[in-house]
Amino acid sequence: MKRTATAATCATALFAAVLTGCSDSTSGEGHGPTASTASPSAPATVDTKSAGKLGSILVDDKGNTLYLFLADKKNKSNCKDACAKAWPPLLTKGAAKVGNGVDKKLLDVTKRSGGDEQVTYNGHPLYHYVGDTKHGQTNGQGLNQFGAEWYVLDVKGNKVES
Repeated sequence: MKRTATAATCATALFAAVLTGCSDSTSGEGHGPTASTASPSAPATVDTKSAGKLGSILVDDKGNTLYLFLADKKNKSNCKDACAKAWPPLLTKGAAKVGNGVDKKLLDVTKRSGGDEQVTYNGHPLYHYVGDTKHGQTNGQGLNQFGAEWYVLDVKGNKVES
């Protein structure tokens, strides 16, 4: 019984350490996006990338996939707390930068409840997914988490269903 409790404690501590490791706002070489508790110090960039059968989708300047959350309202995020840890918002300092294939008219910024600025595209607040551990992955596509579904966006700012 004591071994089971010790193993459970170790597993819990390991899980907490993994989540803590996901609290940096930067992406390491070969690693996907992580959650951020700090405001960014520079403008975010939205770019495009071909993602196989999903077509050309929105990514950040490191090639990390960006998602929309169907529970959001136009230019208003409904993802916070545990949701924002699993689905870190794409934050920016000032106006976001336009990358290749991105329509400048669709790119904007909205204020989150805590005051941070989050990038929007066609009115959709943009997010990363912590399950995307490498650049270009789309592991969040079509997931139903935190009360609604998550989708990648095409260059027109529409959800892409696979």
